[in-house]
Amino acid sequence: MSVNIHPSAHVDSKAQLGDGVEIGPLCVVGPQVKLGDNVKLISQVNIAGDTEIGPDCKLYPFVALGHPPQDFKHQDGPVSLKIGARTILRELVNIHPGSDNGRLQTTVGDDCYFMVGSHLAHEGRCGNNVVISNGVQIGGCVTIGDHVVLGGLSAVHQFTRIGAHAFVGGMATVTTDVIPYGLVVGNTAYLTGLNVIGLKRRGFDRRVIRDLRSAYRLLFAQEGTFKERLEDTARLYADNELVMDVVGFIKTQDKRSICMPKFG
Repeated sequence: MSVNIHPSAHVDSKAQLGDGVEIGPLCVVGPQVKLGDNVKLISQVNIAGDTEIGPDCKLYPFVALGHPPQDFKHQDGPVSLKIGARTILRELVNIHPGSDNGRLQTTVGDDCYFMVGSHLAHEGRCGNNVVISNGVQIGGCVTIGDHVVLGGLSAVHQFTRIGAHAFVGGMATVTTDVIPYGLVVGNTAYLTGLNVIGLKRRGFDRRVIRDLRSAYRLLFAQEGTFKERLEDTARLYADNELVMDVVGFIKTQDKRSICMPKFG
């Protein structure tokens, strides 16, 4: 299968291009770039640095990838960006690589969808099947789990973790960690419940969701200390994988606050 490069595109001779790659008008592809099979650059896409894009990805006009991170401590050392298969990047998406001051690589998983004007900063870790809506701004060193949806114009503070299957409402400002399956809204964002609609759409068993909701009510009740409620939740719902995902997420990183409900 041949490679199709528009005459107005500038593709470095050292770039690695898979079978069926299509590079449209006015694109720029640097010498360290690796494009998997059937990757399509529609037009005016600019890819720099040590950037690898998996097969069957589609990049729309004015996407910019792999340029140096916006990290004042970065010293121009070797860093990289890796994007998985079948990911779509719409117009004006910008993703930075890692930083030589921390994690060297930014990663994006398979089957993600980045909508117009969204930004993923240096050292980000984005899972599979993630939807990043229009204008979303994600700070450095953020970790996003699988099947997360970030609503339009939301913003995520650096070092924040967003657990799998969470939903962040439009224009929310997220400054604390979001539990797996959580639903958060507001500026600053607060927890309003669980992403039940998302779980039902993805085929989770109703009984499992019911137990997860019961565990949520126990965990975020106002009686006792949070540590006590966390231990009670782990004990009572030890057989529920979703609940234990939440418990494990909270216990993994005890130096950052998690997004809590807005009482009163």
